[in-house]
Amino acid sequence: QLQLPMSEKNELTRSLEMVQNQLQEKESEIKREISEYKDRLLQAEKEHQDALAEAKQKNEAEIEACHEKISSLEHFIRSQKLEIEHLKSNKEQLNNSLKEANQALGELLKTKVR
Repeated sequence: QLQLPMSEKNELTRSLEMVQNQLQEKESEIKREISEYKDRLLQAEKEHQDALAEAKQKNEAEIEACHEKISSLEHFIRSQKLEIEHLKSNKEQLNNSLKEANQALGELLKTKVR
């Protein structure tokens, strides 16, 4: 009768060892999967940060180009305004000269007619 419980005990011990081994294998597998997921997450975060940095750099370059274009246009507008003022002044001088020439011509015609 003692023999039977001993063999049962040995069988239970072997079963327990098998279950423990299976649990250890499962735990190792889960730890490996967790490690893989962490690696994937880190890689995805790195790719996201890289894409973000690239987009930020591109936006900053576009903003800088826009600022340069605005500055260039403002300079062009200022030079055009100066040119317009210069042309207005020339027109006024020409009008005055034309008026004086017409008056002189009128005077000449009056003296010629007399």
